[in-house]
Amino acid sequence: MSVLGVLFTPDLALEKHATSVSAKCFYQLRQLRRVRRSLDRDSATTLVHAFVTSCIDYGNSLFANAPKIWTDKLQRVMNAAARVISGTRKFDRGLTRLLHDDLHWLDIPQRITFKLCLLVFKCLHGFAPRYLAELCVPVANVMGRRNLRSATGSLQNFPRYNMASYGRRAFSYAGPHAWNSLPEHLQQTTSIDLFKCSLKTFLFGLISHSAH
Repeated sequence: MSVLGVLFTPDLALEKHATSVSAKCFYQLRQLRRVRRSLDRDSATTLVHAFVTSCIDYGNSLFANAPKIWTDKLQRVMNAAARVISGTRKFDRGLTRLLHDDLHWLDIPQRITFKLCLLVFKCLHGFAPRYLAELCVPVANVMGRRNLRSATGSLQNFPRYNMASYGRRAFSYAGPHAWNSLPEHLQQTTSIDLFKCSLKTFLFGLISHSAH
């Protein structure tokens, strides 16, 4: 079943979607690699963004809390895309530096977190559809939790889930949960441009910390 270009199986798994996106992106990368010598780096980067990373990022918030085997397929595409831009080969060293330092690309898990947090930001500041905004409820607005320490600041309430395979992937849970992991100064930011910049810096910090 396909909904807005996203492939679901009856059990709501996204493995087929990840496989389909990966196949399409690798096809585009093979075409780009054939003409890479005729392109400067900026042109190659633009084409990769147009045909590959935009495809990877489309609907990526649906992969929130998804099995790593699904997101690893998308990460391999990102790795290959970075190789095409840099003109390096699969087993050349320095992929991490290329991805993070040169291209300033977040890894797939952090790209998903970025999208979720940005969606919550838009919900809280009136930039999102009502059906999404209604899912973002401050803890301070929840009866019975108003006097808790967690009710201070900008923490969001998220529901309990019954099925570990599905409930944790719903935006009503994954969005607020990702938001609550942010430092308070980020949650208090009101400028969307500043929020996106600061959020990306914060997520790069997490990548750097986990690497050491």
